[in-house]
Amino acid sequence: MTDDVWAIVHAERTALIDDLAHLKDDQWLKPSLCDGWTVHDVLAHLVDAARITRLGFVKDLALARFDFNRQNTRGVERERRSTPQETLERFRQVASRTSTPPAPLDSRLVEEIAHGEDIRRPLGLTRAYPAQAVVRSLPLQTRTPASFGGAKELLTRTQLTAIDADLTIRTGPEVNGPALSLLLAVMGRRVALDDLHGPGVGTLAEGA
Repeated sequence: MTDDVWAIVHAERTALIDDLAHLKDDQWLKPSLCDGWTVHDVLAHLVDAARITRLGFVKDLALARFDFNRQNTRGVERERRSTPQETLERFRQVASRTSTPPAPLDSRLVEEIAHGEDIRRPLGLTRAYPAQAVVRSLPLQTRTPASFGGAKELLTRTQLTAIDADLTIRTGPEVNGPALSLLLAVMGRRVALDDLHGPGVGTLAEGA
């Protein structure tokens, strides 16, 4: 199980490096799907996520006064180099790492898939992510509190049903659509709402 996760994570990091290798300067400045972050910023976050350790995460969270968003911002500032090419080279250097914060290992799948889309969608790039990785990521996000980037509270009021996988989560007004779009929507990416249908979409949109 552990080996499977890291194999997928490393493959996704490599695929993203390949996608970003020939970006023009103005593309790096495009707003990502993460509010307030450019494509370059998200890449810096992925560098930080690849380098984080269990002890380092706890220390950084304490320094950020236990504010998860502030901690992420500090990580971007720490890892963002003066040019995107330097940051990309930094990502190449850490792409094979297997360090992780004190969180379920599947959170590493969430990082690579969600932030891969945060970068790719604004750039008009597409990626066929491994279905098993998306399916494993979605339940984790619905168990994770909003204070740590999850949708635990929101998903007490809706039911998610993937139309491309054998996956249904929670009870309540149904929201159905591709598993990847469901994952992005519960993580607050409003662009994914257009892919979803059902009486629970309005409720889901409240948290996006």
